[in-house]
Amino acid sequence: MSRNVTLLAQNGDDPRDALGLARLLADDFARDAADRDRERRLPFNEMKRLKASGFHALRVPRRYGGRGVGFVEMSEALIEIARGDPNIAQSIQPHLFFLDVLLLDGTEEQRKFWYRKVLEGNLITNAFAERGGRTIGEVNTRLVREDGRLLLRGRKYYCTGSLFAEYLFVSADTEQGERILAVVPRKREGFTIEDDWDSMGQRTTASGTAILNDVPVEEAEVIRQPHFGRQRSYVGASAQIFHAAIDAGIARAALDEVIDYARNNTRPMPEAGVERQTDDPYALLAAGEMAVLVHQAEAMILRAARILDRAAEAQVTGTLSGEALELALSEASIAVAEAKASAEVGSLRVSEGLYRLGSASATLRRHNMDRHWRNARTHTTHDPVSYKYRTIGDFLLNGRLPPISTKL
Repeated sequence: MSRNVTLLAQNGDDPRDALGLARLLADDFARDAADRDRERRLPFNEMKRLKASGFHALRVPRRYGGRGVGFVEMSEALIEIARGDPNIAQSIQPHLFFLDVLLLDGTEEQRKFWYRKVLEGNLITNAFAERGGRTIGEVNTRLVREDGRLLLRGRKYYCTGSLFAEYLFVSADTEQGERILAVVPRKREGFTIEDDWDSMGQRTTASGTAILNDVPVEEAEVIRQPHFGRQRSYVGASAQIFHAAIDAGIARAALDEVIDYARNNTRPMPEAGVERQTDDPYALLAAGEMAVLVHQAEAMILRAARILDRAAEAQVTGTLSGEALELALSEASIAVAEAKASAEVGSLRVSEGLYRLGSASATLRRHNMDRHWRNARTHTTHDPVSYKYRTIGDFLLNGRLPPISTKL
């Protein structure tokens, strides 16, 4: 893709434009979201519109030609995208993660090259996870050198957004045991993506299997990560804040849909003694409880995003170092973990509890309201929230810093 996309309407440099763009896209995506889920129809056209709008490029730093939208604005905008269709929001989450990895680990030449590719409309998503191994996160994919050529060999699973992307960043170890990312075109020789994602929820994220059969790699396509797993950064929290935004968007979508449904399609119980179900005190209770869960999650995400913005700026600009930087990054990770836990609870409880308001008729298959719970339950398995609660408690009670991980 060679053309430059138009980044938002020409109405100034105010990053709050991100939210307006997100709302327009979300309303568009929401129209057929239930049907796409029912039919497992991948949102190729919707993803094209998202890339053409430049939404995926909003966090490209200003010095590389982007808008440099911060975590507060981007999180708020991604909640909106997830409200429209959380599958689309999750499909671009790895891309947003990569933009920060590139900023910290890429060379200056790599930053200029890949940020330009993004500004030209390209999506760069992940081939990260693998099956097998002793623990989650273990990598068996290898970057090997044979006859003067670099080759990727391995098999990746859960490659979210892979069929929508022009490039994928592939995690691998070198023969010397160094962790690297290789950023390669999806259609390169030896690179195969299988559309085999078959989950109960988040059904249209195109999270297929990637097969790497001696995929050739250029030296300039290798991003080296010599400090992987050993040096604290804001990148893990950046990944998690966007996962939290997806959960919050699922909760918001469930609440919005059932509120509209209850206003127009439900009847009160005779024991309520009211003419409309929207005057039933227990319906009011259910609506109020769900609204609190949704708005609580959103507020905690924005609070965490503010803390994360400060920590990220301190690391990128070098205004903090040593123990002061360690503490700032840790506090950001803890705040994001709290927000992620809140968003998980909200998405699960609201998507399950909507039937308290929608009643039996809301369970009809034609409404497909159960997709909200299926999406929430599937997405919230991504990172066990129990470990987040434990880490938060350990930080508060014992002052122990969180582990260095992309899960926090």
